[in-house]
Formats: sequence, structure tokens, C-alpha cells
Amino acid sequence: MRTERQISSGGVIFRRSNRKIEVALIAVKGGTVWGLPKGLVEKGENLARTAHREVKEETGLDGKILGKIDSIHYFYAHKEESETVRYFKIVYFFLMECTGGDVADHDEEVDDCRWFSIGEAARKLAYEDEKRILKKAREMIRPARSRRAPQ
Repeated sequence: MRTERQISSGGVIFRRSNRKIEVALIAVKGGTVWGLPKGLVEKGENLARTAHREVKEETGLDGKILGKIDSIHYFYAHKEESETVRYFKIVYFFLMECTGGDVADHDEEVDDCRWFSIGEAARKLAYEDEKRILKKAREMIRPARSRRAPQ
């Protein structure tokens, strides 16, 4: 079986709402699998640009990249014409603060996109490696909250 490598990039896009943190998740596979927005790096793109583009396409949201969270990697197989190809996929995730847009404007590649409290998002995510990324994102967001002046 032939093995190929794929490089993808995506993001954890968040907003502050009523002193709580909310995260946008996408649903695929008929709306049954919730995950983080991500996609393949296109020729001439760097990882951050891909993350920004994919988050905007899949969620309808625009955001400011605050930093790289981490990466995940896994194997999967896909039937292509006359053979099955095994892929080794690496996905880099960036933390993004929402600056605008609407989750109703997600593209047709996803079945749904919604805002969830960060705790609920962790419970909704289908894959353990994405739950780990969200946990790291939450830790990156916390220091930013503690630096804010009391209101």
C-alpha cells in the first residue's frame, strides 16, 4: 500500500461572551461528528495563512491569530480509484480570537457550525487529539484574561 504525507492547518477560534469563553466547532458526517476547522495547505501558503483561510471558509468567522497551539498527527486510509492509499497527516493548530463574521456563513464542506462554551466544546469534540489541542488553547487564553484590568 502506498503511503503519502499531508500537511494541514487549522484553528481554535474563540470569543468572549458575558465573561465566558466560547469556541466555534464544525460538524461533519451528517452533523454527527464535531471538530475543529482545518484543511490542507495549498501551494505557496504558510501554516498560519492556511489556518486563517480554513477557519474562515469552514466557520464563516474571521479572526486574529494569537499563536501556534500545537500539532497532531495520525494515519488514515482512503480508497482512490484502483487502490487504497494510506496517508500520514500532520495538522498544525493556531489560536485565533474572533474579529467578525457569522457561523451561518460556513461553506458547504461542513454540515453545521456553532458556538459552544469552552467546556461544552471539549465534551462535543469527537477526537481525543483535538480535545488535547482545545485544552492547550484554554491554557493560552487564561493568561490573557488575567492580564486584563478589573472592570
